[in-house]
Amino acid sequence: MTRWALGVEYDGACFNGFQRQSAAALATVQGELESALTRIADHPIRVVCAGRTDTGVHATGQVIHFDSEACRSERDWLRGGNSLTPSGICIHWVRAVAPDFSARFSARWRRYLYLLTDVRPRQALLRDRIAGVAGPLDADAMQRAAQHLLGEHDFSSFRAAQCQARHARREVQEVAVRRAGALLGIEVQANAFLQHMVRNIVGSLLEVGRQERAPEWIGEVLAARDRKLAGIAAPPEGLYLTAVGYDDSWNLPSPRLLAWPGSWGAST
Repeated sequence: MTRWALGVEYDGACFNGFQRQSAAALATVQGELESALTRIADHPIRVVCAGRTDTGVHATGQVIHFDSEACRSERDWLRGGNSLTPSGICIHWVRAVAPDFSARFSARWRRYLYLLTDVRPRQALLRDRIAGVAGPLDADAMQRAAQHLLGEHDFSSFRAAQCQARHARREVQEVAVRRAGALLGIEVQANAFLQHMVRNIVGSLLEVGRQERAPEWIGEVLAARDRKLAGIAAPPEGLYLTAVGYDDSWNLPSPRLLAWPGSWGAST
């Protein structure tokens, strides 16, 4: 039995989220990957991911692992996987890993990028890639507000009601809001995320950006641990899982970051 790790990119607009659904007719990233890998292995394959993404959310740096008894090379998994999955999925790399590696539990951090524009009219060609929001937005105020999220806190105020995590304590390691012309990028890196956590954070930062709230309000919402006090969740189409970080001992490729002005380095 060999454990394999894969680096995966996908277009969230093509799928009903990452997680396999009970309704077979619903296309999911997990379902498509498992179907392709099962054909290559000639036995059932089940995959584990670093973080389950919702419908409409994209990934440029998702990591998964699976076990297989099949005698296949990295090249076999890579070429076969890319030929058998839809064009909305791309496998970037494949590595044989130690049996105790877990795409989910071995991860030290995850990084998300949220892309949006406050320029109207809406963007027809980028409608599934960048969120269009009402503005104008004050990116500097949003950046000041975002710094209140740094550190380990109880993020219940930014947690979806249906979140199944055992607790809401998470450590936000870095957060930044930057503008590049008509585009704004909000990058958040944490040891782990709660369901809808990034989208709820972005929705709250938008209220600051519109000068409906002061930057200090974000800290007050965080301390309250009350989801009803935070902003409405931002739409999913602007969200990208860009990187997952692991200890060097696992010998995985460095995360391939989605290019964005001022982005952090590929490792932390």
